[in-house]
Amino acid sequence: MSQHYKKAGVDIHLGDKASRILYQAARKTWKNRTHKLGEVITPFDDFTGLRVMAMGKLPAGTVLGVGFDGVGTKVEIGERIALHNTIAFDLFAMVCDDAVVRGGEPVLVGTVLDVNTLGKDDESYVNFIKQLADGYVKAAREAGVAVINGELAELGVRVHGYGPFNYNWSAGVIWFARQERMFTGFEIKAGDALVGLHEEGFRSNGLSLTRRILRQNFGEEWHTQSVNGKNLGALALTPSRIYTRSIVAMIGGVQSEPQTKVHGVAHITGGGIPGKLGRILKPQKLGAQIDSPFPPGDIVSFCQALGNVSDQEAYQAWNMGQGMIVITPEPEGVIQIARNHRIKAKVIGRVTKNPGITIVSQGAFKKDKVLKFS
Repeated sequence: MSQHYKKAGVDIHLGDKASRILYQAARKTWKNRTHKLGEVITPFDDFTGLRVMAMGKLPAGTVLGVGFDGVGTKVEIGERIALHNTIAFDLFAMVCDDAVVRGGEPVLVGTVLDVNTLGKDDESYVNFIKQLADGYVKAAREAGVAVINGELAELGVRVHGYGPFNYNWSAGVIWFARQERMFTGFEIKAGDALVGLHEEGFRSNGLSLTRRILRQNFGEEWHTQSVNGKNLGALALTPSRIYTRSIVAMIGGVQSEPQTKVHGVAHITGGGIPGKLGRILKPQKLGAQIDSPFPPGDIVSFCQALGNVSDQEAYQAWNMGQGMIVITPEPEGVIQIARNHRIKAKVIGRVTKNPGITIVSQGAFKKDKVLKFS
């Protein structure tokens, strides 16, 4: 049967080998939850065996949530330069950093990896799976989560992209929260400080626009070009910062006490600051004045200027230098905790009593001009 399956484009032997690589990587992440909520228990020590999590005695009012997301089109950049060991940072940032904006503590992650092919015995792409697995371990440690399971499938022409090895990668996360600590938007007060957490790259958002700009200006092989002596493909692939552990330290997660006061968190992904910060200010019809944001990373500024993307549009397409914004009456505590986790942080503005968001632009065309968003 396996020979017929090979002719159909699926190699069971290579599939098992790739699955074992990911399983061994996942096992290394289990130590991230040792003696914590969600510790992984394995009644059968086998990659096909049962894995469950230890719940222990949860504090009263503990709730469970789930979230799902994927890397999106950023994987094509990895395909272009045959480098995949940072893609997990983008994947974990999308699911884990989304959980903390609700006041949750991400605990367990499961993934689905769909590839077009793992190749053939004499020319397999298992080395690329090893790269993904290497990133898996490092990103899970950065987020403080354990990878409890995953799925790998060869789907042939259903998955395509650049070059011979193409894939889509998505994940689900299980998170817990103390209900009384969850963010609803009603905790936010006019006058609260907005602390920006620095991001150098695109994260995993706005890449379709980025790729179109680069393709239009440099052609189909844009990733082979250099900018200021640096490879353009590698710059565009800059991995996402994962802010999860720093935010969990601030809010206390499920089992610890908060280290500082936080009234809300915005994860700056699709829609940018106006979309994501505006959403959590909406319940109380508050606004924001951002007068000192981090500037966008070099690759973001480069693509904005190259594509003639207005500052107004850029702030709605990309994060423009802040991957997360923490709303707090105690900015000094938030900044110190972020710095303890090797994250640059500073006060970028304040919450206002009137709706609408203003940003003193750090974009390519209207630097230091005030942009207004309703």
